[in-house]
Amino acid sequence: MELFLDTASVDEVRHGAETGLISGVTTNPTLAAKAGRDYNDVLKEICSIIKGPVSAETVSLDAEGMVKEGVAFSKIAKNIVVKVPMTVEGMRACQRLTKKGIKVNVTLVFSANQALLAAKSGAFMVSPFVGRLDDIGKIGMEVVREIKQVYDNYKFTTQILVASVRNPIHVLDAAKIGADIATVPYSVFEQLFKHTLTDAGIKKFLEDWEKVPKKK
Repeated sequence: MELFLDTASVDEVRHGAETGLISGVTTNPTLAAKAGRDYNDVLKEICSIIKGPVSAETVSLDAEGMVKEGVAFSKIAKNIVVKVPMTVEGMRACQRLTKKGIKVNVTLVFSANQALLAAKSGAFMVSPFVGRLDDIGKIGMEVVREIKQVYDNYKFTTQILVASVRNPIHVLDAAKIGADIATVPYSVFEQLFKHTLTDAGIKKFLEDWEKVPKKK
């Protein structure tokens, strides 16, 4: 399973890329606003660091506007993937962008039926939001499991990108189900490295090393 960073912080993208473990980035205008940056400038910088897919989100509600924005985004860099929402207009835009050779990430997906429509519309990726489903008392990962089954049944090539990831357990569950990608906040990415026994083991090793006689 590939790991993406869900961020508009160029510094976080750079630090993630330095580990050699980050394959792509998902971002949106909201994240850029929080970072106090122009969205297009952020996308250009991220695409200069990450060579894998970088998702850029449209803000129009109609297909015509989404397509216009998507075409503009695609000119920023070759690895841009255009994010459109799971709506009727979004699926119209997805089909039109796909025909133009522009990859599409269908976002705000909360059911396997929605994911089915996205795949049939030619989506390159589909983004089920597991954390938001958990927030309303549903089991977000159950939807990911259902999407995986549907896609396997019909050999859809649309990639499952697990989004709205809140903790390392979400990442593990996504990997166990067989999702293609999990996009995570940088804080969650950092948590993946950590375990109390690892820290204790390093501490013990260093303490023992200090006791080893050293040549003078």
